[in-house]
Amino acid sequence: MDNKRYRSLNDYFREHFSKKVYKLALSVSNTCPNRDGTVGFDGCIFCSGQGSGDFAEKCDLSVVEQINNAKQRVAKKIKNGAYCAYFQSFTSTYCEYPKMKKAFFDAVNHPDIVCLSIATRPDCLAQNVLELLEEINKIKPLTVELGLQSSKQETVEYIRRGYPNEVYADAVKKLKSRGIEVVTHLIIGLPNETEEDVLRSLDFAIQSGTDGVKLQLLHILEDTDLADEYKKGRVDMMSLEEYARILGVCINHIPKNIIIHRLTGDGAKKHLIAPMWSADKKRVLNYINHYFEENNIIQGSCFEE
Repeated sequence: MDNKRYRSLNDYFREHFSKKVYKLALSVSNTCPNRDGTVGFDGCIFCSGQGSGDFAEKCDLSVVEQINNAKQRVAKKIKNGAYCAYFQSFTSTYCEYPKMKKAFFDAVNHPDIVCLSIATRPDCLAQNVLELLEEINKIKPLTVELGLQSSKQETVEYIRRGYPNEVYADAVKKLKSRGIEVVTHLIIGLPNETEEDVLRSLDFAIQSGTDGVKLQLLHILEDTDLADEYKKGRVDMMSLEEYARILGVCINHIPKNIIIHRLTGDGAKKHLIAPMWSADKKRVLNYINHYFEENNIIQGSCFEE
């Protein structure tokens, strides 16, 4: 492990590509079944108007144009590195199949792209989509990101996720049977969830076979139904100290073979309502890493004798 405490995404990229890899946030879809009426109309309670892709390029541009624009945005941050095409916004496998296929192939065939990451819902992996993803994965490495968020039934209903836990577990099984790695999104700080609830969701993802996890702090963003709940006093926010503590418990609990793709997240500052401390990403990560050092947080340590 690069930092000796947990296996990060940077560790993973260096292991596979021997260099730093920068993710370029792209778009192929502008909706999801939880917005167009297939599952629901209002989306998940926390989801922004950009489908959690506030930093992604616009899907009305071609993928090649999006990649070129995204590269220009990060040109000062990366030298002698490589790029991962990250289809982030909305549900990336929920659009017209020809459009999806062209977008994914344009990305995988781009000379600057060394791998792909596709964010989607586990209930949006039809047979032809699975076959397409398998084909892409044979050209360049592919990971599929699934938004579990929580496995607690009351939370699932509250956040309007729109599918049962069994659908997630089945999706992981189908993807892994095709040699495709899976990353699972989990939100820490959801209303009425305890530390035990978070660990149960984490255990569910691990037992289902996830290869990686993204641990995400709950954000309150403008123009979301969660923002209305927050303004009515129904949602409590974690402090940085509380978040670091429960994050440490999670890290100790995650087996060492699993890649930790994210320790937290940063919502778009112009839309962020709470917690405002999360807007200073550098300070947050410095605090978390310092907390890990002070408290000897090491991935998988709870399994060691």
